Amino acid sequence: MNTQQSMEERLWEYIDGTATKEDRLRIETLLQSQAEWKEKYSELLEINQLLHSSELDAPSLRFSKNIMEEITRLQIAPATKSYINKKIIWGIGIFFITLIVAILGYGFSQMDWTTTGKSSFPEQLSKIDTSRFFNNDLINVFMMINVLLGLVLLDNYFSNKRKQFRKEA
Repeated sequence: MNTQQSMEERLWEYIDGTATKEDRLRIETLLQSQAEWKEKYSELLEINQLLHSSELDAPSLRFSKNIMEEITRLQIAPATKSYINKKIIWGIGIFFITLIVAILGYGFSQMDWTTTGKSSFPEQLSKIDTSRFFNNDLINVFMMINVLLGLVLLDNYFSNKRKQFRKEA
C-alpha cells in the first residue's frame, strides 16, 4: 500500500511538472520498463485531463439575485445598539460630571469671598492650594481625560437635541 501511494505521488509530481530532473528521468525509465507504472500513469493522466476539462459549477444569476434581494430586505440594526446599555453610559457621564463639579466646588470654597475691592478674581484663584491634589502627573492626565469625556458627553447631548429639532421641523 505504501509503495502504491509512493508510486501515485511520484506520478502526480511527474504529471504536474513539480518533480526534479532526476525524478523525471527515473519515472520515464520506469514507465518504459514496467507495465504497472504505465497503467497507473495512464489512469492518472485521464483523471488529470478530466479535471482540467470540466467546468466549475456556479450558481445561476437568479439565485445570486434572490440572495442579494433577501439581504436588502433585512433591517440590520446598528452594532452599538445591540450591546451598549445607555444607562451605563449615562451613569459614567454623571460620575465624571459629579467629579468635575466636586473639584470645582473645592476650588471655589478655597477662595476668600469676603474681600470686596482689595483683590481681584485672578488673584484669588492664584491663592487656591492645589498642590495637595494636583502634584502628580497621573492625576493631571486623569483630569484631562475627565474634561475631554465631559466635552464628548456635552457634544453628544447637543447633537441629540439637534436631531430631535430637525425631526420636529
